[in-house]
Amino acid sequence: MSRARVKAVFTAVVKAALAIALLGAAAPLPVDRRVAGALVLENIPPTPPALAESLRAYENVRGAAFQDWLADGSMLIVTRFGQTSQIHHVAFPGAAREQITFYDEPVADAQARPGSKTQFIFRRDTGGGEYYQIYLANLSGAAQAITAPDTRNQFPVFSRDGAWLAWASVARGHQDYDIWVMRVEDPKSKRIAFHGTGEIDPLVFSPDGRMLVFQHEISDASQKLFLLDIAAGTATPINPSAEEIAYGLDYGHPEFTPDGGALILASNQGGEFKRLVRYDLASFAITKLTGELGWDVEGFDISPDGKTLVYSVNQDGFSKLYVQALAGGPPRAVPGLPQAIVQTMKFSPDGKRIAINLSAPTLPFDVWSYALDTGKLEQWTCSETGGLNRADFVPASLIHFPSFDRREIPAFLYEPKTPHGKMPVIIAIHGGPEAQERPGFWPVYQFWASHLGAAVITPNVRGSDGYGRTYMALDNGFKRQDAVHDIGALLDWIATRPELDASRVVVTGGSYGGFMTLSVFARYGDRLAGAYDIVGPSNLVTFLEHTEAYRRDLRRVEYGDERDPAMRQFMEDTAPLNNTAKMTKPLFVVAGRNDPRVPYTEGEQLVAKLRAQGGDVWYMLANDEGHGFRKKPNRDAERAAETLWLQKVLGVTP
Repeated sequence: MSRARVKAVFTAVVKAALAIALLGAAAPLPVDRRVAGALVLENIPPTPPALAESLRAYENVRGAAFQDWLADGSMLIVTRFGQTSQIHHVAFPGAAREQITFYDEPVADAQARPGSKTQFIFRRDTGGGEYYQIYLANLSGAAQAITAPDTRNQFPVFSRDGAWLAWASVARGHQDYDIWVMRVEDPKSKRIAFHGTGEIDPLVFSPDGRMLVFQHEISDASQKLFLLDIAAGTATPINPSAEEIAYGLDYGHPEFTPDGGALILASNQGGEFKRLVRYDLASFAITKLTGELGWDVEGFDISPDGKTLVYSVNQDGFSKLYVQALAGGPPRAVPGLPQAIVQTMKFSPDGKRIAINLSAPTLPFDVWSYALDTGKLEQWTCSETGGLNRADFVPASLIHFPSFDRREIPAFLYEPKTPHGKMPVIIAIHGGPEAQERPGFWPVYQFWASHLGAAVITPNVRGSDGYGRTYMALDNGFKRQDAVHDIGALLDWIATRPELDASRVVVTGGSYGGFMTLSVFARYGDRLAGAYDIVGPSNLVTFLEHTEAYRRDLRRVEYGDERDPAMRQFMEDTAPLNNTAKMTKPLFVVAGRNDPRVPYTEGEQLVAKLRAQGGDVWYMLANDEGHGFRKKPNRDAERAAETLWLQKVLGVTP
């Protein structure tokens, strides 16, 4: 047989084999694409009116977030009465919430100008891009932008007398922040006081206004503190050490003592957990103010006279609030508080009261105050629950389950009050990864439990914050898949529970929780009913290459550096995008086109690949959102689509 004939026969055989393979492969499913306002919806059916009515009450539950005290003892809070969260004024406990800002975009981070009864600043974003602008405003609603367009501006701070303002700013496409200062009465006076490297954030002015403490963010597990001479533009390290030290808090920041000679700060130096210490700026001596608590101090504040300290301790997810004299003495627990989480706390200008943000699984986020002299607790806001009966809300139980290395993994379990047979399970994984699932009031968990009859489990897999520096580092770099194995262990635990249906388990999460969701789907897809990813990376290499420049190095510390050949190969080998063989169950992906953290293309590249494999994929893209949906119409649409998808994959009806 001639060579030409051999080649022709070989080509025919190959073509035949390919044809047989293609006949056996799953054909891509058709895509039903429609546009509704700012939303692009693919394969998502319209919302039935009955479902919209079931969701209506849960989507109208409100919450109030304390922002700051004004000089007259009234408060600024953030809550939502329209489509987005806006700033409101509350004159006294139980008073009406008077709306101050009226924007289409969400507004937050309000701070009162010290000594003023009317002036404050706030930050506002556009379209979810997170290029926040800072505005100087007053209670009449008039506001003036003081920052430049196309820059990202971090949380600003006032000097103690309210005369000066400082903030950090970075231009689009750049990674190094600068610290700006400005005389509040003269916005044209703003100038750069310090050129930084990476992310730096001003924290507090010295009492005389001449110095400024700022923080260099290396990672969530490591920060450096510096003292900036504002006039000279020179920075001096505070507590220089080769040790990796975490100073960051959930809320609050270092504070000067009244004489300016020392700083009160939180630090995990020399231990697992953050405690409060006094750092003397002249002698560099460190004095412990709180003992070995076994848990992190999550936030603190000092009274205006510098004599009293209030702080909160995160004990296995729940908050414990304490008051003690700064000069020494035993701490005193604040009595009468429910088992809850504390979001913020701050002394009133006269030092007589402490504002507290509280929430629990059966208690929506609201603002309270505690009077130091009488011990009286007063509720300033009472957030509406959309017509739902508070008595019907389900609590959260703290559980632990053993993982592959016999480590006990903490989680919270929400169970329906009246289950009907074996319960389907929704595993919701938090983002971060240096974050922590806390037992606050989350309407979506309440809806899943009450209307879908599902048990909701929210694990704090290794790498989570709140359990010590060792636990937090257990998923770093090449150990990333160990956190995925924790969810495998949770699936094993679910299978041992007779009340839970191991054949109907869905995993979901947002941001890093979305990456975990996709990673679990890639490894344990044959044990799941489906996966629901919200703004999660599908490949850490492409994620790191395309996330915004100002956050790329921070993420490399946690995830690993994709420029290192060995790490890059590990990321590619373990990427959900490259491990789709077990992703045979339904998938729902949600993304925001303006997301600066996880580009929407992370979701789209996985959607395209799975559809090419014949996968059943729903996809929702918001053209006016970023890293998660913050506008009520978009959130309502997401909740409705999410519910339809869960009903389908879990085989339940509300």
